[in-house]
Amino acid sequence: MKRILCIRLDNMGDVIMSTPAIHALKTTFECHITLLTSSMGAVITPSIPDIDDTIIFDAPWVKNESPDATPVFNDTVEKLRQGNFDAAVIFTVYSQNPMPAAMLAYLANIPIRLAYCRENPYGLLTHWAPEKEPYDYIRHQVSRDLHLITHLDVTPSSDKLMLEVNEALWPDVRKKLQHCHIDPDKPWVVLHPGVSDNKRQYPVQQWIKAAKDLLRQTGVQLLITGTKAERALATAISHGINQENGVCVGAGLFSVAEFITLIRHSALVISVNTSTAHIAAAVQVPVVVLYAHTNPQHTPWKAQGAVLYFDVPEQLRSKNEVIRYVHEQYSYESQMPATTGNIVQVAAGILEPILDKQL
Repeated sequence: MKRILCIRLDNMGDVIMSTPAIHALKTTFECHITLLTSSMGAVITPSIPDIDDTIIFDAPWVKNESPDATPVFNDTVEKLRQGNFDAAVIFTVYSQNPMPAAMLAYLANIPIRLAYCRENPYGLLTHWAPEKEPYDYIRHQVSRDLHLITHLDVTPSSDKLMLEVNEALWPDVRKKLQHCHIDPDKPWVVLHPGVSDNKRQYPVQQWIKAAKDLLRQTGVQLLITGTKAERALATAISHGINQENGVCVGAGLFSVAEFITLIRHSALVISVNTSTAHIAAAVQVPVVVLYAHTNPQHTPWKAQGAVLYFDVPEQLRSKNEVIRYVHEQYSYESQMPATTGNIVQVAAGILEPILDKQL
């Protein structure tokens, strides 16, 4: 197998969690890897060294804001057919149906097609991994993806997240930090409140209270990050903190590659459950995640820090029956709640030895 198509049609964080499995495929078969992913997922692929090419497809069976995808579907099948792939590996979460993606690969004449599937896929998959999650057990997404590729006789040698940090960008990142009134020679904490899905949004007033208390207790610099579209949210939090010095809005200032470098140089990241948390885990920076009761598979992989949980309002909960089952059955009672007090306590504990070195 010299040309393998990996299909991961979700967002950036999902793509990052699939990198150990992609790396194992790359090293086992010494092959060319193409990733078929969404517009959101594609922005991270230049920083993943094992991916040689990227094809963008905003699939109608995955949440996105794309218009009618029928013409794009047909064009994508043709692109895949021209790719002359030897195999397609479809990475999913347990609540997704792999059949539409399997049909893409089938129509593109890709001879080997692997995925987890709950129902019998018959001819759509040549390699069927029966779906046991979440009714028998729940694994982390990284473990789930690594186990999938064992069906191609791959034995992964590493479960490390694969994300490249471009240190050549650090001088530009420094300048942007200075322009933002952050001293890059002193520790700063990234606050990342923005999410692509409202159900994972942590309340603004609680962000403000946690930030105020953290400033009062540690005096550390705070950088509020996000996309350009999230700048209003970051600004609202900054205004609520109402601190003239040591708090800066950095939303929309950094490219994705610059953002990875920024995270690598940060003392700590406090984030909702989004790609920023997975970037922090990949570059081995401590992260405190404010984790909505959604998919328990997606905590930061082997990261230093803590996962603090909060509930999703009833009106925002998923209509997906598999996800609803997990929400009803999964026990969060032993987990630390995402109160502002717990956020500050955990963050201050991580920061204490770092700040002591500055004295």
